[in-house]
Amino acid sequence: MSLPKSAKYVVVGAGIHGVSTAYHLALQLTSSGKGSGADVVIVDKTGLCAGATGIACGVIRNNYFQPAMRELMAHSVAVWESDPDTYSYHPVGYMQVSCEAMREDVSTIAAQQRDIGYESTFIEGEKQTGAYMRGLFNDWHAQGVTSVLHEKPGGYANNRKAMEGMLAKASALGVRLFAGVEVTAFDEDANGSITRVVTSEGSIACEQVIICAGPWIRTFWNMLELPESIEVRHPIDSSKSTTVPMWTYWSLQEGTLGVDPKTQKTNDGGAPPVIHVDSDAPLYSDVDGSLLREDLWGIYYKPDFNFGGVQGGAAPFVVDKAAAAVAVDPYGPDSSEFVVGEDFAHMWVSALAHCQKRFSGTMPLYKREPSGGIGAFTPDSFPVFDRFRDNCYVIADSNHGYKMLGVGKLVANEICGNSASSLLQAFRFSRYEEGDLHPVSKSPFPWS
Repeated sequence: MSLPKSAKYVVVGAGIHGVSTAYHLALQLTSSGKGSGADVVIVDKTGLCAGATGIACGVIRNNYFQPAMRELMAHSVAVWESDPDTYSYHPVGYMQVSCEAMREDVSTIAAQQRDIGYESTFIEGEKQTGAYMRGLFNDWHAQGVTSVLHEKPGGYANNRKAMEGMLAKASALGVRLFAGVEVTAFDEDANGSITRVVTSEGSIACEQVIICAGPWIRTFWNMLELPESIEVRHPIDSSKSTTVPMWTYWSLQEGTLGVDPKTQKTNDGGAPPVIHVDSDAPLYSDVDGSLLREDLWGIYYKPDFNFGGVQGGAAPFVVDKAAAAVAVDPYGPDSSEFVVGEDFAHMWVSALAHCQKRFSGTMPLYKREPSGGIGAFTPDSFPVFDRFRDNCYVIADSNHGYKMLGVGKLVANEICGNSASSLLQAFRFSRYEEGDLHPVSKSPFPWS
């Protein structure tokens, strides 16, 4: 199949946002009688799930301190639930177990989940939290946790299977994916609108471009001649602003413990929810008893037959010196030293043992294989969904990507000329200049 000379819509990137947007564009065009999926082309320099989507943990949750993120996630969870078989979605739920420093924030999340009708149970108090957790896992023995927010919807999905399923639905509507096609430039008219997408395999004339590049976003940001640094207005004192880089790169910390996934099951033998723990209790090595952490730390984990074990991660860290290299190829050899290693494995497996006795002594079973990766984060660590150059829509997920399956549906709706989505309004680029920023939680994770 040769690259077409023209296409009404060109989607750049075959990860979760690119495939979702292409599929929902095809649905909109078909249902409205304004076109078909044949008007939609996806190009990717490698192929389906070749970047962040392909190694994503796949956790799906609503657990956010920010109201706009909670509403957006509730929408996305509903999209996951609309076709769980095709999307390889496991609706096991999600739990945030937290220390006292986090209790007020989590209480706020629980209250606002109730307000939007998102089902969850909130437990407070150290004894009550311990009893609730032991009711699920009789070996639970984490210290110093004083609340648990148990979201009943949500869970996780198998990353590649989900995208293969959605791509099949898109292809059935006529959408075409061209793998091994790298975008190198954009041609534009006198008004700055993009007229052609220039690729390694030729040019495609187009009416609309949708950029869904994940951690490669800075490359396209530069192609669009958008600013490397921006002014962020103070949210309270509008006379103050700070100049900051538009993109910061973080090393994402994820891995797999090679135990039988059935090792992690509930007391009744059922599938457990995804577990997230934020703790300020001293964390000691499960290998030699040494002190690993005495400040706030966080982990998440779940059994996953797709990964062949218990899979999860910990808080990421900034890798400033990697920024130039990963902007070119976040998953290439230049970024290999920033992918997770022994320090993460030691901390994460020890934290698993800190939470549940069944993981004690399992450090030798940690899988030494590629995981984690590099994420491109915005100045406030939250997504940007916006139009640039009149006919170019940018989906910059700031590493919130995989759970946000529904973003493609909302973006497709906007692109097809319907009203602007209220769920996307809080994520416009203008928020930085206006100082209309999202509230900040006490979590050690930049995306909570």
